Amino acid sequence: MLQISKRVSALSPSATLAMLQKTNELKAAGVDVIGLTAGEPDFNTPDHIKEAAKKAIDENYSRYTPVSGYLSLRKAICDKLQRENGLTFTPDQIVVGNGAKHELANVVLTMVNPGDEVIIPTPAWVSYVELVKLAEGVPVCVPALPENGLKLTAEQLEAAITPRTRLMILCTPSNPTGAVYTAEELEALAAVLVKHPDVTVLSDEIYEHINFTGGVASISHCRGMQERVIICNGVSKAYAMTGWRIGYIAAPLAIARAVTKLQGQMTSGASSIAQKAAEAAYTGPQECVEEMRLAFERRRDLIYGLAQEIPGWKVAKPAGAFYLFPDVSALIGKEADGVRINTSGDYVFYLLEKANVSTVDGDAFCAPGYIRLSYATSDDNIREAMARIKAATEKLR
Repeated sequence: MLQISKRVSALSPSATLAMLQKTNELKAAGVDVIGLTAGEPDFNTPDHIKEAAKKAIDENYSRYTPVSGYLSLRKAICDKLQRENGLTFTPDQIVVGNGAKHELANVVLTMVNPGDEVIIPTPAWVSYVELVKLAEGVPVCVPALPENGLKLTAEQLEAAITPRTRLMILCTPSNPTGAVYTAEELEALAAVLVKHPDVTVLSDEIYEHINFTGGVASISHCRGMQERVIICNGVSKAYAMTGWRIGYIAAPLAIARAVTKLQGQMTSGASSIAQKAAEAAYTGPQECVEEMRLAFERRRDLIYGLAQEIPGWKVAKPAGAFYLFPDVSALIGKEADGVRINTSGDYVFYLLEKANVSTVDGDAFCAPGYIRLSYATSDDNIREAMARIKAATEKLR
């Protein structure tokens, strides 16, 4: 009999990828489904980045790469961190991997022992809890409250820390909420963390450039924190390069070396061609980043305005990323066409069946009663999808 390990059996499937697959299957079957599930830009990778990849092929960048990434790419990342973030790193503190998710997993597996606790402010991205479980750690989910903008407070952080706490995962701008921590809010969290020197912060900054606040602060800037923070970022969101699979960490040297050791025994180095494309992304013209950000801001305003017209929704205006995260708990207990809404998941499948619009259940983000909509799609798709959602929701009684 074939055996599946307990550690893998204990994992939950990715709800976002599952709903994306379901959406694609329906489209392939000829169903007119509008997908608001995908966590990826709908833009094409900028031309200068694609040309760099073609050049790399022509120049025969086709052999194994260094485990931690090409030195030229790691230098480009250091330059980016200095130029855009005012942070000083050396190339040996950078580890490049197969997407930011890969590096998040590497860090958790590198730092967390069985029984160690990892603080995760919720709502949280679907993979954080599962990665901690994979490492046999204990996810400590701390629900952020609507009155605090769905952001963790210093008081909540202090109450969650125990002698077993080793890591906190922080995502700003947030997937799924679109919340962005201010510099003052991060300073308040840092003031708690400096009292607990055994706790490290894994700062997921993949949506750094998709923000509508004029700039995103990093907890790395807070006093006493740079040597306590591991930054995780990549090219997927800012440069529309999700399929290229390049992410990185910028970390204290001991962590970078340990992650490199782990990566060397698992995946080795990331794709040579994708690394050269990523290097062009960081060293080339940056106007494309701002053009996409402006498009997302316009779409944010559009979908947020349309959301105000949907009965039973309570929604905050996102400050970053490309998601809307409405509270739909007022719809629980209602029904239409023989379908009763008992959970937010029921509402998601009701919208898929009755409105041909795919969304993601907030329960996947440790936030039952919410749903997530991605507005990384065209203005026309947003208008049509929200019209369908409104019509289907108005039928619920």
